[in-house]
Amino acid sequence: MRTIILAVTSACCLLGCATPQGQAMKQQAEMDRMIAENGPACTQLGYPANSDLWRNCVLQLAEKNGTGRGGVSTSIFGSFGSFGRGSGVGIGIGVGR
Repeated sequence: MRTIILAVTSACCLLGCATPQGQAMKQQAEMDRMIAENGPACTQLGYPANSDLWRNCVLQLAEKNGTGRGGVSTSIFGSFGSFGRGSGVGIGIGVGR
């Protein structure tokens, strides 16, 4: 019985893990979405497209509009203390929103 429980628990843990490539693809898709939504506005504000100032504008507008990445924590403690929410328990990247 203990072996079955261990096997099921291990399988669930492995299903929750994403490869670094998968995480990178997800982050790139999120950034592409933010650029599509906020890039034209930053260009109209006078920032040269694809410059560091333009990228900073895109991130700031996404955060202001509530469409940003949220409180991302790379701490081993998950989203502890992020905007007063989160359980503080977890390993890996935690999202605070």
